[in-house]
This record gives sequence, structure tokens and C-alpha cells, in this order.
Amino acid sequence: MPVILVANPKGGAGKSTLATNIAGFLAWQGHAVALGDADVQQSSRQWLAQRPPQLPPIRPLDIDDRQVARVPKGVSHVVLDTPAGLHGKRLARLHGLADRILVPLQPSLFDMQACHAFVLRLKELAAEQRHRPRLGLLGMRVRQGTLSQQQLQQFRLSFGEGLDWLGELRDTQHYVQLAARGLSLWDISPGQVEKDLLQWQALCGWLKP
Repeated sequence: MPVILVANPKGGAGKSTLATNIAGFLAWQGHAVALGDADVQQSSRQWLAQRPPQLPPIRPLDIDDRQVARVPKGVSHVVLDTPAGLHGKRLARLHGLADRILVPLQPSLFDMQACHAFVLRLKELAAEQRHRPRLGLLGMRVRQGTLSQQQLQQFRLSFGEGLDWLGELRDTQHYVQLAARGLSLWDISPGQVEKDLLQWQALCGWLKP
């Protein structure tokens, strides 16, 4: 059963946006999906509460400070949304569960500095636990043709091997508007979000076994 962990040490990086849309994508692929939310803000849980019942179901999964609850019977894929400041034993436990770890990254100096240290820690955990989930990095709220985009492109090259670059998602209100209704990109007409779906192609391919 694949477990996809969405993690970044900074708040506001786009973790809940990614986690909910990943869950929506997997549900539309016909998978039995559970979405867990370890953040005290419970953004993903609130999104689930707004989700229209006629859409492909996504089940809630409880997470506390010590562990992830038993996965409901029949679930084939788990997506875990995590809080800012994830570190220490809690990070180590979640790392040990994950098959894939996706790190969202905004193109700012402070975000890149925090992300660099976080990815290095993930690589250390992989060596310590002898468990090597695939690591992916995705640019968030990126504006094309800007200096910050160029800096992000340069930054991603600093990691070398062992980290998959999954492209960039543009800065758009589509994600905000959909989240308020409990929707993902896959829950509405493709023509309304065509540019966004194109940007997700690499990530969708990475999520598949």
C-alpha cells in the first residue's frame, strides 16, 4: 500500500494544497484513498468535510503525535499532510512509513534555505533507517519568467542525485477556490484548469508504482 508523505518544515508552503489534490487524483484513478492530516490547523480534514458526496470518496485517517491510526480496511493508498516544523522523532516515524515523500517549495530565499536542510535530513534518515522512499521536489506558486524562478531552477541543481524534480505549479486562485468547495483539479471540467493539469503530468507519473 503506497504511503505518500507531503512535508516541508515551513508553514504556507502548499502542503495541504498538494495533499488534497493528490488524494483527488488517486480517487479519480479508481483507488481507495485515505487522507491523514497531522497539522493542528487540520486544513486537509476541513477540505474533506466540504467534499461533495457524489465525488469519488476519500476516507479520513486519524494521526496523533505518536502514530498514524490503523488504516481502514480496503484502503489502497494513503496520503499524509504534515505540519510545519516537522522534525525529530515524529519526522523519523513518518519517514519510516513513507514510500514517497513530496517536498513543496516556494521560490524564496528563506523557503529554499529551510528546504535544503530538510532534504539533507531526509537523506540522513534514509541512511539511518535503511529505508529509502523516493524523494520529490515541486515548485509552488511559481511565476514564469521571474528572477525567483531562475533562482529556484539553480537551487534544485544543488541537491545532485537522489531527488526527483517534478516541475512547477503556477500561482493561481484555482487552488484556493477549489479548496473552499472540497474539490480537486480532477473534480471539475478539464477545460477550466487545462494549464494546471498540464503542470501536474510529471507529478502524476511519479505517483504511479
